[in-house]
Amino acid sequence: MLLDCMVQKLDQKLPVANEYLLLSGGVREGVVDIDLDELNVYARGTDYDMDFTLLVPALKLHDRNQPVTLDMRHSALCHSWLSLRLFDEGTISKWKDCCTIVDHINGATNYFFSPTKVADWFYESISIVLSEIQKKPQRGMPKVEKVEKNGTIISIILGVGSSRMLYDIVPVVSFKGWPAVAQSWLMENHFWDGKITEEEVISGFYLVPACSYKGKKDNEWRLSFARSEVQLKKCISSSLMQAYQACKAIIIKLLSRPKAISPYHLRSMMLWACDRLPASYLAQEDYAAHFLLGLIDDLQHCLVNKMCPNYFIPQCNMLEHLSEDTVMLHARKLSSVRSDPAEHLRTAIEHVKAANRLTLELQRRGSTTSIPSPQSDGGDPNQPDDRLAKKLQQLVTENPGKSISVFINPDDVTRPHFRIDDKFF
Repeated sequence: MLLDCMVQKLDQKLPVANEYLLLSGGVREGVVDIDLDELNVYARGTDYDMDFTLLVPALKLHDRNQPVTLDMRHSALCHSWLSLRLFDEGTISKWKDCCTIVDHINGATNYFFSPTKVADWFYESISIVLSEIQKKPQRGMPKVEKVEKNGTIISIILGVGSSRMLYDIVPVVSFKGWPAVAQSWLMENHFWDGKITEEEVISGFYLVPACSYKGKKDNEWRLSFARSEVQLKKCISSSLMQAYQACKAIIIKLLSRPKAISPYHLRSMMLWACDRLPASYLAQEDYAAHFLLGLIDDLQHCLVNKMCPNYFIPQCNMLEHLSEDTVMLHARKLSSVRSDPAEHLRTAIEHVKAANRLTLELQRRGSTTSIPSPQSDGGDPNQPDDRLAKKLQQLVTENPGKSISVFINPDDVTRPHFRIDDKFF
């Protein structure tokens, strides 16, 4: 987050007092609906030990007391172009170099916020900041192991003590309120009714830099309900979440090629199952195995029918673009899982154990071979260690389903900036 604070100071493009959403798990884990085709493959244990996704608002529209109407005339469902006409002249002047320009017959010029150009700008800005940091290294700063641009995502691996933390940084547009295209979803009955308030669920949404299968990459953004999904997780039983994690571990390995099914599809199916099944059944603490089989069956059904509705915009079929050959290939793979789920789960668990063993071995080597630098006496209290990594992991794991936001004011980074739901830390 300090890195993004320094990026803001470069050209003052980012909002001054910004609110970031920190999610446990990287983009490859399906925490946001972004296509994985352009992402490099990172392996837990080999490349990193913990992974997070950080949503960084490039623009904010926060003063809306009515449904937000987006320009979806040029896009597929769940996608939109974003005209800067919604913003003031100062914002247009600041961001027009990250826009595509459309001239109208009447002589007016319209600037459309470009996800690809924003991602390019963000990557270049981060590279400049990191270059400056390397010129003037400071004790206590995490070591930058890797910085890569994966499509519209910037992936950074930081070495903190003997731990390596992967951050997938996603530039987004942040909205308060709820999109008009998803208004009908609020009229239906849902599993979270009476457990959390509607105000908590519809507090805001994002546009993330991802386009539809036939969309224009330079202009099209995808609607994301990541903040709402954080709230909905509060209402999901621990046994169902356990089954979801197990199923996700299986499909990440089994269905990785060709790219068709992502963990986000599985998450959507789980939310639909919560709406469909009785709450008393889902509350059974010892039904994790039943739930795992159910998720596999639901996924199989979606593939065979080439139909996976977006949970918030059901008229959007997230599998519509897949070929018949691809869905049948994955359906056959899932049939082998369904015939012997225990064996596939054991294989997935062994992969996790192997990654953990590799992490421990690398940490052991690091602790035995590291030699204090000439500038350090080996006991410097500012030297990075595992405490930051463990604190961050503890913050996320001890607050399941809670919204963890980070507020950064570049002119005052000394104040507490973690917010968990409505409490500040």
